[in-house]
Amino acid sequence: MSTPDEAERRAWAYLSAVAEPPCAPLIALVARHGAVETARMVKAQSLPAGHAAVRTATAARAAVDRGAADLDTAARLGARLVTRDDDEWPAWSLLALDTASTAARGGTPLALWVRGARPLESFTQSAIGVVGARASSSYGDHVAGRLGGDLAAQGWTVVSGGAYGIDGAAHRGALGAGGPTLAVLACGIDRDYPAGHHRLLAEIASHGLLITEYPPGTTAAKHRFLTRNRLVAALSGALVVVEAGRRSGAANTAAWARHLGRPLGAVPGPVTSATSVGCHQMIADGDAALVFDAASVLALVEVDGHDSHVPAPPRPTDGLPPAQFEVLEALPARAGRTVDEIAVAAARPADEVRVALAMLEVRGLVETAAGTWRLARGGRS
Repeated sequence: MSTPDEAERRAWAYLSAVAEPPCAPLIALVARHGAVETARMVKAQSLPAGHAAVRTATAARAAVDRGAADLDTAARLGARLVTRDDDEWPAWSLLALDTASTAARGGTPLALWVRGARPLESFTQSAIGVVGARASSSYGDHVAGRLGGDLAAQGWTVVSGGAYGIDGAAHRGALGAGGPTLAVLACGIDRDYPAGHHRLLAEIASHGLLITEYPPGTTAAKHRFLTRNRLVAALSGALVVVEAGRRSGAANTAAWARHLGRPLGAVPGPVTSATSVGCHQMIADGDAALVFDAASVLALVEVDGHDSHVPAPPRPTDGLPPAQFEVLEALPARAGRTVDEIAVAAARPADEVRVALAMLEVRGLVETAAGTWRLARGGRS
């Protein structure tokens, strides 16, 4: 006989599979009656009046209870089922989904299957989403990997979808920096999708977290990717799109970020690149801020007035009086000139040129040899 705790977990596992997530009516029923009683009512299809939506959503799967088997499968993988009753439930991050419109497959998840040792809630306290095209360019991969590494090195969790292209590059960057990363899957926790990321997903599970709202055995499908995207946006304090086509999953995730009130950044690319069209459109429309490095990304979420602009390093010629600057400009890059030659090139009297050269020599910008003047090393850099 199962203990009350085991019965509760099995009920949650059954409910996580009985309706295609997210299912707001089912969640409301659980909130009112608890998981065990709701599971009993759903199995019997004996639901209180006014809950026809729950009957419709659960009728096809009500008789199939794989709750115990799914929990066993997860346990063999080192995974677990996390519900809103658990301390590690990321309630604050998911609050936006509770208050947002549930249209277009929105709303909060009923429960989450989690693979990895760290508590889920701790991974979402300081998190940045990095997403983009699956068919990414080498430029996009480089930028995503650098962003992932730099953000992770500063203690930020890099959230993405585990897919080919930008997602994989961002995850690898974070792992390479020894920092936290979280992948949100559109399939069961026991499925490696894409299959070519088997090793990457295993590494994420070892050093970070894999999460999904789909029970073990669930295969990836297009509508599940679109549903998954809202979780990537919700679990991120800000979202960055590195590359995106005109119509793409990354653009869908960006739309969710805007819908949930998350700051959105986009990385510009070559104007000839089809994989950057979506990013350029977001920036041009004012939907996304232009970002290019970790500092500009963190400026989206920091509230202390942090300025992401990095000033250019000072040059030796900064602040030169006009006469000295023009005399300096009159000197060729590799040859020397006499005072008279400099005077002609600068259109200034020879006496004024001599004074200017003397001041430039003091500054270490010019040097004289054999009656000619030339630039000192680094004199105009």
